[in-house]
Amino acid sequence: MKKDVLSMIDLRDEVPLLLDMAANIKEWQRTGQPYEPLRGRTLGMIFEKPSTRTRVSFEVGMTQLGGHAIYLSPRDIQMGRGETVADTARVLSRYVDAIVYRAFDWKIVRELAEHATVPVINALDDREHPCQIMADLLTVRERKGAFEKLKLAYVGDGNNVCNSLLLGAAFVGMDMTAACPDGYRPDGELLEYAQHAGKEAGCEIQVIDDPRKAADEADVLYTDVWVSMGEEQKKDEKERIFRPYQVNSKLLACARSNAIVLHCLPAHRGLEITDDVIDGPQSMVFDQAENRLHAQKAILSRLIG
Repeated sequence: MKKDVLSMIDLRDEVPLLLDMAANIKEWQRTGQPYEPLRGRTLGMIFEKPSTRTRVSFEVGMTQLGGHAIYLSPRDIQMGRGETVADTARVLSRYVDAIVYRAFDWKIVRELAEHATVPVINALDDREHPCQIMADLLTVRERKGAFEKLKLAYVGDGNNVCNSLLLGAAFVGMDMTAACPDGYRPDGELLEYAQHAGKEAGCEIQVIDDPRKAADEADVLYTDVWVSMGEEQKKDEKERIFRPYQVNSKLLACARSNAIVLHCLPAHRGLEITDDVIDGPQSMVFDQAENRLHAQKAILSRLIG
């Protein structure tokens, strides 16, 4: 039976295995050891939103695994001209071995997966970003070792990244406090799921509105853009509301002295994060970006290898 990765929930029982796979794949690449389990396999990539890290990491990853990736924008396929999602899913399933979908609407991602007979991977939608969180967890594990007794503080918008991060932290047993202003909190259903999973794993998952309290004694300080793609009309309002949530040197000083800083990029420097922090010695932002490649190679290998 095919397996889709539409949410972090789909990976709940496989996170440790995938992190081990990603670490091994990264080491094999570093030492020049070939790992090409996807020879003769093809990945179809539907992108409704522009991308740097997601597109390049999936294309390069598929190539390094021995396979081939095809980039499909709405201008390239008939789904952008009125063909149903179901028909697109059925047709692509006859051609490719898996589909990556970067979409505006999470419901459409699920509709595509429902009708596809090959695995579908969510490469970001308006609800979740599971591939990003696998890279984040890999980065934390590399820098901090075991997840237990760690505290991750997320400061900013309760968006798709925050939703998936809450789930990912709960699944690995890492405490997480998200500081989000009222009206911009994470998805209630996913938060409840994460809190329940966190109790089972022995960690605390919570959402508050005070960024300094969230950052207090944190081992990991994480932020993301305040204005996501498709929200440009809210730019002025959100920048005003989120100004107290900027990750700067004062907020970083609230965290542990050896805390690391993460940002899933692209960064709007001077807004959600300052130059001195993102370019500072505690920033692991570009290691985190690199780890998208290795985490996604693990996911691809697991699903279609």
